[in-house]
Amino acid sequence: MLKEGTAAPDFTAKNTKGETVRLKDLRGQKVVLYFYPKDDTPGCTKEACSFRDTFSAFKKRGIEVLGVSVDSEASHQKFTAKYKLPFTLLTDTDHSIADAYGTYGEKKFMGRTYLGVKRMTFLIDEKGKIKKVFAKVKPEEHAQEVLDAF
Repeated sequence: MLKEGTAAPDFTAKNTKGETVRLKDLRGQKVVLYFYPKDDTPGCTKEACSFRDTFSAFKKRGIEVLGVSVDSEASHQKFTAKYKLPFTLLTDTDHSIADAYGTYGEKKFMGRTYLGVKRMTFLIDEKGKIKKVFAKVKPEEHAQEVLDAF
């Protein structure tokens, strides 16, 4: 797992509009990079809506919020529209970003073991360094916890 104080791995991904987003292009800004398992599922919806509901506070402080999952661009578009999400969702269908951040791996749910994205968040400072890692996330409270950490 990546540690606080290390350089955040750069990445290139598509957003819901098909535009290319590069982490290196966001240097000079604070970035919340949150990984979540799947669009429009109970925990992921709670987490996304908590970021939505506090988004104006992030924006006021100049903090970019990026959500990442292995879902397709079309899935992200539906999720964004359904819940009126004002921040950027990135498509990571080959889980290369999740791999770079150590968030893709073995998970257990209801006695079943499978591979997937672990719910984790990275706070990245203006210089591209990881300021904080949230390895355990409570979806409903997470956005405020992240805001308080910046």
